[in-house]
Amino acid sequence: MTEPLADRRCVPCEGGVKPYTEAEARAALGALDPAWRLDPEAKRLEREFRFKDFYRVMSFVNGVAHIANREDHHPDLELGYNYCRVRYTTHAIHGLSENDFICAAKIDRL
Repeated sequence: MTEPLADRRCVPCEGGVKPYTEAEARAALGALDPAWRLDPEAKRLEREFRFKDFYRVMSFVNGVAHIANREDHHPDLELGYNYCRVRYTTHAIHGLSENDFICAAKIDRL
């Protein structure tokens, strides 16, 4: 049996590996909440979260920060009064890696 993405740990990526192909990224996307999307080039994974107020947004952002620091894999965040957009890509390889999907799955558990 395969270990769920959210139970895995990120592996440091400093390059030297190939980014996921579009087919690999789409297959990995199936393990996440359906609200996650790939950008048109399948190089970035993104999702928007909505909240009742700014306090809840910031609580969520703190949870994301905890995951990012623990996994040493950091998303790009855009936030406002009642939303937070989370975007993952593995900058060292200019595309997606398993790390992006692991962190997204951990965020799904928040």
